[in-house]
Amino acid sequence: MDNSSLAHTKWNCKYHIVFAPKYRRQIIYGKIKEDIGRILRKLCEHKGVEIIEANACK
Repeated sequence: MDNSSLAHTKWNCKYHIVFAPKYRRQIIYGKIKEDIGRILRKLCEHKGVEIIEANACK
């Protein structure tokens, strides 16, 4: 467990993010699913965020 800390506090934040497009679902998950995953991984790497688990709809 990797905790972040400041002078008088320690914390371990975890977020559950769901990307669920309501419209154009077949287009997004059919054609550009890999691109979206690549972009999200790059953004997380840039911000120093660790992805613990990732899944995509079929």
